Amino acid sequence: MKKIPSLQVTQNNESFNVILQGTWVKESIQKLEPALSALTCKPNTHYTFDLSGISEFDTHGIMLILHYVKKFEALQCSINKVGANESLEKLLTICEQHYPQEKIVEKKEIFLLSYLENVGKDMFQGYKTLSSFFSFTGELTHYVIAAFLKPLNIRLKATLYHIEQSGAGALPIILLTSFLIGIVIAYQGATQLEKFGANIFIVEMVTISAVRELAPLLTAIVVAGRSSSAYTAQIGVMKITDEVDAMSAMGFSPWNFLVLPRLFALILSLPLLVFFADVVSVFGGMVIASTKLDVSFVEFIDRIKQTVALKHLIIGLIKAPIFGCIIATIGCFRGFQIDSSTESVGKYTTISVVNAIFWVIAIDAIISVLLTELGL
Repeated sequence: MKKIPSLQVTQNNESFNVILQGTWVKESIQKLEPALSALTCKPNTHYTFDLSGISEFDTHGIMLILHYVKKFEALQCSINKVGANESLEKLLTICEQHYPQEKIVEKKEIFLLSYLENVGKDMFQGYKTLSSFFSFTGELTHYVIAAFLKPLNIRLKATLYHIEQSGAGALPIILLTSFLIGIVIAYQGATQLEKFGANIFIVEMVTISAVRELAPLLTAIVVAGRSSSAYTAQIGVMKITDEVDAMSAMGFSPWNFLVLPRLFALILSLPLLVFFADVVSVFGGMVIASTKLDVSFVEFIDRIKQTVALKHLIIGLIKAPIFGCIIATIGCFRGFQIDSSTESVGKYTTISVVNAIFWVIAIDAIISVLLTELGL
C-alpha cells in the first residue's frame, strides 16, 4: 500500500525543517505542488529538506523537489538535503546533472544600431565634458577676479616655484628647437631666393615668420607637452590620495593653492620664453644667411631695422600669455577630472596634452586670420 505523500514544515528562528514523506511520484505531484509553493523564502534563510521519509519516488517527484531547491537558491536561501537513501541519492544526483539550465539569449548586434549608439554616447560624453569645462572656466574667472581684488591672497612663492619649473625648466629645449627652426626656415628660403638673386629678402622671411608665428607657436607646444601633462598628473595624484578633499576640509581653497599659481606662472613665463625663442630663431636664420647667401650679421640686423615692423614682435608676444592661459586651464581642468583609479592618471594626462596642443594651434590660426583681415 502506497503511503500518502505529504510534507511537514517546522521553524526554528530563521531556519526551516521540511520533512518529505510518502510516495513522490508522477501521480502525487498535483497534490504536492501547492504545498511546496506555499513555502516562502527570504534572503539568508536556511532550509533543511529531510528526505528520509520518502518511501517511493520517480524522476517526476525528484524534479519537483529540485525545482523548489533551485528556486530558493536563486532567492539567496541556503538549502541542505539530508536523509536520502542510496537509490534516492543516486537519482537525485543524475537529475541535478541534467537539470535544465536557463539559456542566455545572446543579443543580436546590428552594426548600424551599435554605431548610432556609440555616436550618441560620444556626443553625450562630449556635452558633459564641455559643460564641465565651461563651469570650470566660470569658477576660474571668479577666483582670478577675486585674486586681483585681494592681491595679498595670491601665493607668490608657489607662483615663482611654478615659473621656475614650467618656464626656466623648459628654456633649454625651447632654445634648441627655436635655433633649429630658424635654420630650417633660412635654409629652405635661401634655396629659393638664390635663384632670383633676392638674397637680402631672407631677412624679412626669417624674422617675420619666426617672431610672429613660429617661435610663439613652437614655444607653446613645447610648454604644453611639459607643463599641461605635469599639471594634470600633479592634481590628479592629489585627488587620488584625497589631498584635495583634505585641503577643502581644512578651509584651504584648491583654486588659490593649486590652480591660480600654475595659471599665473604660465601667463608670466610664456612671453619671456617666446622672446628668447624669437632671438635664437632669428640668430639661426642669420647663421644660414651668412654661410649660404653671404648676408653678414651686420647687414642682417640693419635690414631688420629698416624693413621689419615692431608690430610683428608685439603680436607674437601678445599671443604668449593667451597660450599660457589655455595650457594651464586645460591642464588643471583635466587634473580635476581624474577619479580614484590610477589608470585615469595616464588617460587624462594624454588627453590634457592633446587638448592643449590642439587649442593652441586653433587659437593661433584664429588670431592670425583675424589680424591679417584687420590689416595688422
